[in-house]
Amino acid sequence: MDRRVKGRMRERLIEEARELPRVVGDERVLSDVWQIAVGGFSPLEGFMTREDYESVVKEARLANGLLWAFPVVLPLPDEVSVEEGDTLAIFDGDTPVALMDVEEIWVPDKKWEAKNVLGTDDPRHPGVAKLMRMPDRYAGGRIYVLNRPRSPYPERELEPRETRAEFRRRGWREVVAFQTRNPPHMAHLYLQRIALEIADGLFIHPIIGERKPGDWPAECIIEAYEWIAGNYWPRERVFLSFLWTWMRFAGPREALHHCIVRKNYGATMIVIGRLHAAVEGFHGEYDAHEYLRQFDVEELGIRPLLLRGPRWCRKCRSVVTDKTCPHGPEDWVDISMTTIRRCLREGQPVPEGWVLPEVLEIMQKYVHRLA
Repeated sequence: MDRRVKGRMRERLIEEARELPRVVGDERVLSDVWQIAVGGFSPLEGFMTREDYESVVKEARLANGLLWAFPVVLPLPDEVSVEEGDTLAIFDGDTPVALMDVEEIWVPDKKWEAKNVLGTDDPRHPGVAKLMRMPDRYAGGRIYVLNRPRSPYPERELEPRETRAEFRRRGWREVVAFQTRNPPHMAHLYLQRIALEIADGLFIHPIIGERKPGDWPAECIIEAYEWIAGNYWPRERVFLSFLWTWMRFAGPREALHHCIVRKNYGATMIVIGRLHAAVEGFHGEYDAHEYLRQFDVEELGIRPLLLRGPRWCRKCRSVVTDKTCPHGPEDWVDISMTTIRRCLREGQPVPEGWVLPEVLEIMQKYVHRLA
């Protein structure tokens, strides 16, 4: 479902956009526009109206009953004067990127949204903090995209039509997506190995949009995964692309979102591991597993691979899960990116077996950029 305007109509609308009320989008708004435009957020054709918004917040379904995990709305800054029925221009700096038919404007109950979608309204949660900083009015309506917004690495961000075409070209019928926002440690690679054992190919699809303070810069993730895809796994069994969108850290709801989006990009399965898209202390280790079990795979359109662990076992001296290791919790250590970052910041050795030496070398190049 492509929302891009082309040809002479595009040229005329670009000129009209400069005379309309405008919202200058931040990275969240602009990446949402782009994912709607290319079909990453299919079936959305624009920003949600209030009926869809409230249905999604309460039920994780659009008003028509289709599964959808998150509100995707346009926050309206106070200084933007626009009414229902108007046409609004969305800009990236000085460049018009989209027009929106404003169907509805309303003031949401953000605490209600946070509790239902993020699982908490605690301002210490990074997703809640983002939500509460947004403008207090939402607008919804169909969009018509005129220009590609600037994104971090457009040449590495393939569209759904492109990833699907690549999977067909390779003859892959079973494609496992791997979601991440970090460079890989050995627990990630353990899960990827499982995926490669059961599918035709592994689709590594890291998020490189806005995440949270202290996360690795996009350049580190790209460099590390380009090394992994070209050296660690068989090249013909792995396909690497990057996803421009932003993290909410919503745990179970975000796991559902990742399922829907990766289905749109052509995956038939997706790895859902421990604390998937979650913030420790706000979500249980396997809350996402329990949440996704309520949905029929046929309705999801993609099969979640609900994988436990993995962890480092001191006795096995390797990465294990509680299904494969004969030892107990007293011998297991969670392989934590938080711990890895802290060790690198403080100049301490990263625990043995947690990160490939080549990936650790890449991380060390970017540690000075961690917040």
